[in-house]
Amino acid sequence: MPVAQLNRIPAVAQAFQPAVMMGLLLIADVSENRIRLVVGLGNPGNAYRNTRHNAGFMVADKMAEDFNISFNKTKFDSVYGRGFVEKIDVVVAKPMAYMNRSGPPIQKLAYYYRIQCEDMLVIHDDIDLAYGRLKIKEKGGHGGHNGIRSLMEAFGRGDFVRLRIGVGRSKAGAGVTGHVLGRFSQEQSQSLNRIIKSARDAAVIVLSQGTKVGMNLFNGKDLKITE
Repeated sequence: MPVAQLNRIPAVAQAFQPAVMMGLLLIADVSENRIRLVVGLGNPGNAYRNTRHNAGFMVADKMAEDFNISFNKTKFDSVYGRGFVEKIDVVVAKPMAYMNRSGPPIQKLAYYYRIQCEDMLVIHDDIDLAYGRLKIKEKGGHGGHNGIRSLMEAFGRGDFVRLRIGVGRSKAGAGVTGHVLGRFSQEQSQSLNRIIKSARDAAVIVLSQGTKVGMNLFNGKDLKITE
């Protein structure tokens, strides 16, 4: 490379000149070291603890517990912790602004850590998915979910991965609000821990092996059935 051209390369790039000369190598290395943001959606406070709408919180708590990540930081109306999941640098967060205002706290947290929208995994309940089912989706609309709606409004797009946890619809004819803010039935509670653990496993697979692998392993599987 001519000296005149080399002098126009920023100092950081000059320090990694062999990688720059090899084209995409440097870009690949940087992308592997990027921070991921895992967001569990829910409502704060004991009144909402263990309700269907807090399924995202439950999975975030399980992931933090299993990977020794402490929710010891508070910023932008979120509680969060930072650690490693399968050697991946991860921030696990729970917005504390209530479900329908989840977007602004998470957008500010993502901006603070310079995390791109596509490097975010959002875990949430879904009434249109039967209890015991998980569904991983790369992007899409909000599907009537107020937490996802708020995130899309805050980020201006919906290009983030979602891990949907099926809570089903009320068989007793209860309204949507009453159903999602209610607790799991006694029958459902017998398999709930297994489903939360499976959702944790699905999140880990998405982070470490990619969305497509996660879809193949978990979408369409009935987790109420033991194998």
